[in-house]
Amino acid sequence: MQKATKLQQIKSLIALSFSHFVKHVAKSLKLIHSFAKTRKRNREREMKEAKVVGLVLLQVLVLVMGLCESSISSPPYVDQMHNRRKSMLSEPTSSLALHRVGSSIVLPVHGNVYPIGYYNVTLNIGQPPKPYYLDPDTGSDLTWLQCDAPCVSCTEAPHPYYRLNNNLVPCRDPLCKALYPPGEHRCEIPEQCDYEVQYADGGSSIGVLVKDVFSISLSNGMQRNPLLPLGCGYDQIPNPASHPFDGVLGLGKGESSIVSQLSRQGLLRNVIGHCLSGRGGGYLFLGDGPYDSSRLLWTSMSPHHPEHYSPGSAELIFGGKTTGIKNLVLAFDTGSSYTYLNSQAYEALTTLVKRELSGRSLTEALDDRTLSICWRGRKPFKSLKDVKKYFKPLALSFINGGRAKIQYDLPPEAYLIISSKGNVCLGILNGTEAGQGSLNIIGDISMQDKMVIFDNEKQLIGWMPANCDRVPKSKTDSI
Repeated sequence: MQKATKLQQIKSLIALSFSHFVKHVAKSLKLIHSFAKTRKRNREREMKEAKVVGLVLLQVLVLVMGLCESSISSPPYVDQMHNRRKSMLSEPTSSLALHRVGSSIVLPVHGNVYPIGYYNVTLNIGQPPKPYYLDPDTGSDLTWLQCDAPCVSCTEAPHPYYRLNNNLVPCRDPLCKALYPPGEHRCEIPEQCDYEVQYADGGSSIGVLVKDVFSISLSNGMQRNPLLPLGCGYDQIPNPASHPFDGVLGLGKGESSIVSQLSRQGLLRNVIGHCLSGRGGGYLFLGDGPYDSSRLLWTSMSPHHPEHYSPGSAELIFGGKTTGIKNLVLAFDTGSSYTYLNSQAYEALTTLVKRELSGRSLTEALDDRTLSICWRGRKPFKSLKDVKKYFKPLALSFINGGRAKIQYDLPPEAYLIISSKGNVCLGILNGTEAGQGSLNIIGDISMQDKMVIFDNEKQLIGWMPANCDRVPKSKTDSI
């Protein structure tokens, strides 16, 4: 009799839960329809979404029926698994804090500036963990994956799309609010957080915010499985130079970035560093990385540009001499392969470079559209060593904390590439034409063969020349 009563209670509970779930799905459908209308999607996409939603409901029904059967037959096992997962993911911050100082995550980086045109790192996400290739981006906060939610518009990916779990972040969660500009956060459906990320290169991602397990190895030998926010991106618009990728690793300064969340959980300090090799590859680290801070040049992050890793305004130096090109608002951004200057600075720089090359054995290669400006020699160039003698070093000079001036040096290798045609091309582009506005971007090409560090806790940016070919194994294995 007691077993029958318990069985009745379980059935009632499942029926009630399913009722609430159906209401939530109905609200979600209403929001998706409204959202699609505001985005002015065409009729064909709306019909596609309607079909997809029908499939989702069918999958949900099958899933719920399966849950009903397993819940009635073995409720004690379900309770045990729930408790086990909770203990695994929710270790008290106090114990995690014991490992915070000195710990870091070191990730090998793959790719190059040219000819591949991008870098990526591998992260293992989900239960069970699955590998995903993510583009590291210090210019944005949110980490997201192309997601089969189902997918409305996704691009080619190296791995199967991420599958949506049921751990939705509610709209009222502070993490959701952090994704929106001040005053623009709205909650039409309280149970979920919808996001839209737009990039300066024209790409974008629309999806919902979830939490899932990230499997990470710390440099102190410990393995951790923190529960972290993650964008399930079901509607992507690729940029013009898009490549196959699983998603983006957001390394910006915002609350939703992965390093901010790991720091909040007490796993490591809120510090990001990377070392990109001019020969391709390199490594990225989060937390206390493999470096000696006394060997780096440090400058303060600008309080006037809190959304960027910005050292403030700089003056462009050409061949060791001032150019009069001043007040360049700078930002470091691993999401950009190349460096960008605003139109005025770009035109001034290209004039100086062309004047310096006048009368030399280089002529402009108008038929080479690898980048905006390329030059050819008497015979094809094989490497940058062949052309270094023709180009002067550049530098960006800015005031360090209102005191002494400090320089970020750009040797020819930090702003030139050799194209597939054997010509040398300028890896500094017109940022105004590229949609960057007045912001000047220090891209991957200008951070090669340097250790670059963003210490969000001390609000400092540091750098030094480094050999980025060897991935360090531990804190003691430093550069």
